[in-house]
Amino acid sequence: MAVQSMTNTDTRDVEATSAQINALDEAGCEIVRIAVPDNDAVQAIPEIKKRIHLPLVADIHFHYQLAIDAIKQGVDGIRINPGNIDKEKIREIVKTAKERRVVIRIGVNAGSLQKDLAQEYGGPTAEALVVSALRNIEIFEDEGFDLIKLSLKSSDVPTMIEAYRLIAAKTDYPLHLGVTEAGTLVDAAIKSALGIGMLLYEGIGDTIRVSVTGNPVHEIPLAYSILRALKIRMVGPEIVSCPTCGRCQIDLLALTQKIENALIGRKDYLKVALMGCVVNGPGEAADADIGIAGGRGFGMLFKKGKATKKIAEKNFVPVLLEEINSMLKGKKEV
Repeated sequence: MAVQSMTNTDTRDVEATSAQINALDEAGCEIVRIAVPDNDAVQAIPEIKKRIHLPLVADIHFHYQLAIDAIKQGVDGIRINPGNIDKEKIREIVKTAKERRVVIRIGVNAGSLQKDLAQEYGGPTAEALVVSALRNIEIFEDEGFDLIKLSLKSSDVPTMIEAYRLIAAKTDYPLHLGVTEAGTLVDAAIKSALGIGMLLYEGIGDTIRVSVTGNPVHEIPLAYSILRALKIRMVGPEIVSCPTCGRCQIDLLALTQKIENALIGRKDYLKVALMGCVVNGPGEAADADIGIAGGRGFGMLFKKGKATKKIAEKNFVPVLLEEINSMLKGKKEV
């Protein structure tokens, strides 16, 4: 189950695009997509490839020649939208991809569904999205091409869920999951957790993207949180922290933010409990790999279920990070 994102820089700006891709890489992204709106963007691909380590996917709309040229410039995959490229032009793209053994994602999108399907089905329904995908699978298979990935995205969560359920019953091609145009951080997290999470729980999906308006680096921890919550991939630190109540006598929010920021990009799994009182705190902290249950100006450090020592609040962050780094180092040496 791979985690994917997409840059929001101008692809023609090699420096900015490469920097954002490398920031995504550091955050844990595993596949990255770039917009390719014109020939200048195509020409930037080789230089971007030199500066990054992630598999690079070119996102193409309208202009089939850009897809062909991007393949020739060395991208690892392309995404095309069947709603805005003519059928015969798609065949030309497929022929080039077949020669180079480059993966193509058929990216059906509710916002750009073919007009005849929108009219026949009364809009971008789940059924219409599936018919669009199947039409294009037929084109690809007619050319003897099977390096296909599918996505059937909608900003409407129930439509997205139903579309993926329907296509999963009709084909075995890998599915890329996502709720498109999901909004800013909170809405994106909720919509994606519901849409992507429900499908993953049913065993549907092979790669995912949590779409967030703004810095795409914010997408990565949300994606891994969904995977961890479903126990699909135990990647990166899992922080359990209480919502706080009137019993909390430490600055738990500041502590949680500092620990989260310090652990960004770490892929080793570790459950860290940060609890603000002595009611549920000891139990939650004891259930984690490491944790603190706080009191007035102090906290009890727990490791693997056992209370180990009392720590002053001012030392929470350095002590926790030292212990976490020691644990992670120990895991690698095993």
